[in-house]
Amino acid sequence: MDKIVLGLPKGSLNNVNRGNTHQLFVDAGYEVRGYEPGNESNEINILNDPEIKAFLTRPQSAPVELLRQMLDIAIIGEDWVNEESVNSEGTIKKIGDLDYGQTRLIVAVPNDSPYTSLTEFFRVNRERETPILCFTEYPNLTKQHFMNNEGYREIFGETSPMVQVRGLVDGENEMVQIINSDGATEVYIAKGADIIVDNTQTGNSLRKAGLRELETIMESSAGLYAGPSCCGLKEAKVKMIFEQLFGAIKARKYFDVKFNISNESVEEVKDFLVSNVFCSDEPTVVQGKNFSQVNVLIPKIKFPEMLKGVKNYGASAIIRKNVKQYVK
Repeated sequence: MDKIVLGLPKGSLNNVNRGNTHQLFVDAGYEVRGYEPGNESNEINILNDPEIKAFLTRPQSAPVELLRQMLDIAIIGEDWVNEESVNSEGTIKKIGDLDYGQTRLIVAVPNDSPYTSLTEFFRVNRERETPILCFTEYPNLTKQHFMNNEGYREIFGETSPMVQVRGLVDGENEMVQIINSDGATEVYIAKGADIIVDNTQTGNSLRKAGLRELETIMESSAGLYAGPSCCGLKEAKVKMIFEQLFGAIKARKYFDVKFNISNESVEEVKDFLVSNVFCSDEPTVVQGKNFSQVNVLIPKIKFPEMLKGVKNYGASAIIRKNVKQYVK
């Protein structure tokens, strides 16, 4: 089997406060060099798996590289996959969602705008003599969303908005112009744009820029995606990689808890833990002369309630640890 070529995301998905993809690979059991947050290199080494060759890639570029078979697999947000897939004849397959890097693609306008929806925005602006300017990093999804909008269709019918990506211009409707922003999209309103389409996690940056949301185009999170070159033996290997990564993601939701309990209370405590689903399957019990050690894997959200309960049974020497990987 040829090496699997993996694209690892540059930017926010490897930020320690958001996704930290580097730590995800470490927790999944991979020895990674050259991908430490803030110190990424273009070529990355996974020391304990010679079947993987990794490169740093921009999330915006990864779908293109998958379709051109420059990458076999990549970790990217669904928003960028959809942006590339709107006009693409190729196929990008989703191996699985990784449940981090959540974001929303939204339409936003200035706070003092009178509009309550995108439909109303187009209706209110139907008589204007100057073009509507929209800035975005997602020109394909924006164009698709506009053309599916009731207000846009009422006024402009099936004509396509003009889309400009640097020097490339397409579309016949010059009264609605969608312009590629190359990042920092929210500042374009202050520079004279009428509307933007941008991704947001909390909406804080939009509010700081004096903007508000009109509507959500899509929700997105990070996932492992494969291009057409990922087939046969590679596909089987990639599914194993996903299982390891997802196991590390799932583990973040659990605590590994150990405590001592008197032998007389063991059965009661076991019944308490199982009946309240305070363990993944059933407790592990190691019995001693007078006391037993009980070990459970528990969802973090349930830990405070479980702790209170076992203390009522006389539990002592309670130890709580984070879990690195959970493969069921």
